[in-house]
Amino acid sequence: MCDTLCAIRPAGTLFAKNSDRPSTEAQLIEALPPRSGGGTLRTEYAEMPDAGAYALTGSRPDWLWGLEHGVNEHRVAIGNEKTWTTLDPAKEPEALIGMDLVRLGLERGATADEALDVMTSLLAEHGQGGVCDRTTGESYFSSFIIADPKAAWVLETSGRSWVAAPVSETAAISNRLTLRTEWTRSSPDVAAGTDWDSFRHPDAPTAHADVRLAASRACLAATPLADLTPARLAAHLRDHGEGPWGAPDEPDAASSALPGEYRPDGAGVSVCMHIRGFQNTTASIIADLPADPGAPLRAWVAPGNPCVSVFVPVFPPDAVPAALADPAAWRAFAALRDRVEADSSALAPIRAAFAPLEAALWREADDVAPHPERRAAFAESAWRRVSGVLASLQAPVS
Repeated sequence: MCDTLCAIRPAGTLFAKNSDRPSTEAQLIEALPPRSGGGTLRTEYAEMPDAGAYALTGSRPDWLWGLEHGVNEHRVAIGNEKTWTTLDPAKEPEALIGMDLVRLGLERGATADEALDVMTSLLAEHGQGGVCDRTTGESYFSSFIIADPKAAWVLETSGRSWVAAPVSETAAISNRLTLRTEWTRSSPDVAAGTDWDSFRHPDAPTAHADVRLAASRACLAATPLADLTPARLAAHLRDHGEGPWGAPDEPDAASSALPGEYRPDGAGVSVCMHIRGFQNTTASIIADLPADPGAPLRAWVAPGNPCVSVFVPVFPPDAVPAALADPAAWRAFAALRDRVEADSSALAPIRAAFAPLEAALWREADDVAPHPERRAAFAESAWRRVSGVLASLQAPVS
């Protein structure tokens, strides 16, 4: 389960994603250097010629080669979602998985259009297949938002089949197919005018995605596009259904769902995901992709559930705290998550400790942004301060 959204504003594009994965699966946030290419590239299950890679910052489950989301040096951001279609992914041979496609699109695409071409060409050549969730052994296909400072695409897939629609201003995707006939590009096997929803499995659960998709669309529509900010998106990614500060998994007054219990009507799920012992948000990103080539590329990354985490300001592709690639950092935030899920009253003091630090770091990052020589030192200093607050909350990084 995941939620991804973007908004193309006059000043550039905002991109955001919550990556929802198994509760015990650490997700690493890391700066990946450029690669010159040559020889053979091994993804999770497939091999191909190595075409080289742009520098990028991405987030990946600790056992995977591919990425849940990321942004590259050319200001392209990509995130994916698990979806269900009429084709059974478990019957497909091992090939590429959605997370591979995110990373390959970022490694090889200097614009959203280029990344789309890369990803769809690789789909045609290799197809999709292989376990995507080691905890459950589940395979699945993916949908994607691919964004750059001036344009974005929604790409939805089923095996080698795919359709893509350009984003006019805003877009949001979740764990279901969202396109109908508005797509403008497709794989050769999808006839003109096809309703892409016909590829959705008739028994596919959508209520859990519909609740979160509606919340993301409401977030994008609530503010004039030019006034949409990273801070507004941070609040949205922390949403438990009643705004960012509600306790996770509170019962819905209109249903009989218990806290942390998923029901077919979508009760028990929220953008900041807490399905205890099964699925949680395990990493988040907000990326500001400025249209002005002289403006700095900026992102804010949070390990674990964002409600109990800090959106640490970073300057991709390389001014990223090295500690965020250490599973111990992720486990420290997971410990806070577990505390809040056991006792929702624990959320308020955790936010009281983190909120002023996050606000201070965001202000300082604004001051640092015009000075490239200061960015890496700032990122490392920011993490040290976050680590100090973690220790004060009795969740030290160790």
